[in-house]
Amino acid sequence: MSLLSRLAEKSWLTPGGERFAEPADYRPAAATVGLYVYFGVAAVIFSLISAAYLMRMGMGMPGMEHGPGGDWRPMPEPPLLWINTAILAVSSLVWEAARRAARRDAWDQMRLPTLIGGVIGLAFLAGQLLLWRQYQAAGYFLAANPANAFFYLLTAVHGLHLAGGLVACARTIGQMDAQADRTRVARNVRLCAVYWHFLLLVWVLLIGLLIST
Repeated sequence: MSLLSRLAEKSWLTPGGERFAEPADYRPAAATVGLYVYFGVAAVIFSLISAAYLMRMGMGMPGMEHGPGGDWRPMPEPPLLWINTAILAVSSLVWEAARRAARRDAWDQMRLPTLIGGVIGLAFLAGQLLLWRQYQAAGYFLAANPANAFFYLLTAVHGLHLAGGLVACARTIGQMDAQADRTRVARNVRLCAVYWHFLLLVWVLLIGLLIST
């Protein structure tokens, strides 16, 4: 075999002619890889903020020799906090239904849970804004206490990530209405569902951090 023919040979074909799968068949889509890289970055961000939260809480507890001891006052847990948590959990369950429909290529059963999952996610964001208003009405302002500042920071960062998910949801619904490539749309629905599950996991961990202190 000449050098030129060997250079032109496809790596997934053996010299004897036996054919393996095309690279596109076993390589993950760029969107899938990008999403999991994004998960890694987001996990680092939330971990760093959580670590700073724990360090600042330790400095602010009464009796600390170094630092502003006694200035840490945890925020209360109003019912709306748990209502919002339940809303996000329901949204994740609806997205799971959409993901399973996408895996079955059930086009007619995929659009409705995708739309409902996005609407419930929007309701969660609205609930978070209402929760902020309740806290501020009770005097728990951003600059009043370090615990307040971290609560607003953590919930704001989480809310921004969820808003990004809503943008992806809207684009996916637009692709459905435009009758875009079914394989691509089904993949996007699955990725949105995984993203929502990730946001629910992060929220549960944040709630555990906040109520444990």
